Amino acid sequence: MCGITGWIAFERELASERPIVEAMTETMACRGPDACGIWIDGQAALGHRRLAIIDIEGGAQPMSVTTPAGEIVLVYSGEVYNYRELRAELEAAGQRFTTESDTEVVLRAYQHWGEGLAERLNGMFAFAIWDAGARKLVLVRDRLGIKPLYFYRTVDGVLFGSEPKAILANPLARREVSADGLRELFAHVRTPGHAVWAGMHDLQPGTVVTVDADGVRERRYWRLATHPHEGGCERSVAHVRGLLDDIVRRQLISDVPRCVLLSGGLDSSTVTALAARFLGEDGERVRSFAVDFVGQTEHFHPDELRGTPDTPYVHDVARHVGAEHQDIVLDNETLSDPELRRRVTAANDLPTGLGDMYASLYLLCKAIREHSTVALSGESADELFGGYRQFHDPAIQRAHEFPWLATKDAFGMKPDVILAPAIAEALDLPGYRRDAYATAVAEVEHLDGEDALERRMRISSYLHLTRFLRYLLDRKDRMSMAVGLEVRVPFCDHRLVEYVYNAPWALKTYDGREKSLLRGAARDVLPRSVVERVKSPYPSTQDPHYVAALQRQGREVLDYCENGVTDLVDRVWLERATRPAAVVSTADRQGLEWTLNLEAWLELYRPRLNL
Repeated sequence: MCGITGWIAFERELASERPIVEAMTETMACRGPDACGIWIDGQAALGHRRLAIIDIEGGAQPMSVTTPAGEIVLVYSGEVYNYRELRAELEAAGQRFTTESDTEVVLRAYQHWGEGLAERLNGMFAFAIWDAGARKLVLVRDRLGIKPLYFYRTVDGVLFGSEPKAILANPLARREVSADGLRELFAHVRTPGHAVWAGMHDLQPGTVVTVDADGVRERRYWRLATHPHEGGCERSVAHVRGLLDDIVRRQLISDVPRCVLLSGGLDSSTVTALAARFLGEDGERVRSFAVDFVGQTEHFHPDELRGTPDTPYVHDVARHVGAEHQDIVLDNETLSDPELRRRVTAANDLPTGLGDMYASLYLLCKAIREHSTVALSGESADELFGGYRQFHDPAIQRAHEFPWLATKDAFGMKPDVILAPAIAEALDLPGYRRDAYATAVAEVEHLDGEDALERRMRISSYLHLTRFLRYLLDRKDRMSMAVGLEVRVPFCDHRLVEYVYNAPWALKTYDGREKSLLRGAARDVLPRSVVERVKSPYPSTQDPHYVAALQRQGREVLDYCENGVTDLVDRVWLERATRPAAVVSTADRQGLEWTLNLEAWLELYRPRLNL
């Protein structure tokens, strides 16, 4: 895993711009703490920060190959899990390799197949290739958008980077956020291609972008398509299990220490159990890590989101599979530290209303990084198999809005309720959401003969996989890479996604519960407690002292802040929510998180807000 960046300028020489390219590359030192590389020649400059995972000695970047037409140079972030098969195929076709890295496989694959290499890759990746002979840049992102990649058009070319901060380090990029950028930030919808920052684009998943002197062209090489599903319950469960076995086995490939993130839910427990089985074949114990909060298990009280604490289930799984397990226990003083908030906001490049859920993940990854460099995680299983409550609520099934916005849970909080009235009116977030919803629904393909329920559930699945999942993948990538930890997500393998997405809703709920196909596929490797456990979201601290700290810091914003956050936030609401004796609702708590993260973001990035 790595961080990549670059600058292509078709009307200027970039040799004298090395300090700027170095600055762009240095912004992502945390993504690649092991090495730094820069390549500049004529109109192209590429930068790379390396986190060494496979072929520690031989995988240095930028990596290049000289051809009769000119040099081909690659900067690459991610992992290609079928690189060994691709290497064998390329060797049979006459390609010769000088390293054992998957990076060289990607480079040689482009040399052999050109832009058609994208369809052949299985993995999580974002990479850039400068083809000097053709005088073009090729940008490629994986099918689900696991690894990030942004680009920014200039007068004579393009800037790109794994994170916006790399692009913003170039003076050609404006630190500006338009009204649409603020809408994207606050509406809690994710418009494909939108990057919040004016002029910047989020390269869409499953897309190849080609840049040459004639402009920028995009080609989708993969999209979530609809196909008839074949086979009944038993066959479907067996096929899911076969895919999971292959996926987890592939994603354990590494030349550095590996582990799993374990929450005690069905998703992460399945990954942990399968990893334990495959590592055990080589005499190795799986290492697992979980996040917890001081006093959370002992003093836990059920709420509308979480009926049980995670830790007892985590320990059940660890005992069941013989894991070498460690709990990372966090206290409220650490979670509410303003300096931690600044680090998290800087890592994310944007503010968020899920403050402690980002901060705790950052701290969890930081603690794991002391022991392991690669971790497997359970993201996307809920979106894929139908795990969230909104999938099973008849009222939400019939609602004509994004399902996570029709709920009252943590992900359903609409931050526009805390905006200053004039800002809320100018942004018209309800209208923005309606338009975004209509656009997304229009993309969904249906099969002939689908009844009303099947159509609604296909739409819900599509929205979760193409819109909501982006938040979770971005969060996991940013918080883990901020501390140099590579996190792999087995449930995002496109083969599994394509298969389960097209399974009828009746199959996904064949036992009358959520995630039936996954439960059936993994039942034999899990303790009964986890098999029967009801879905519980990522944990959040229940410590009232944490909320009190948010209120105290919110009052400081009212009294001392000079960076404009109180021009965005409704002062009347903020004064009410920060009164010492005030009862803080879930919505108010998230509003306070939004306010404090906005304050940190405005201070760190000083964006020009153009309403």
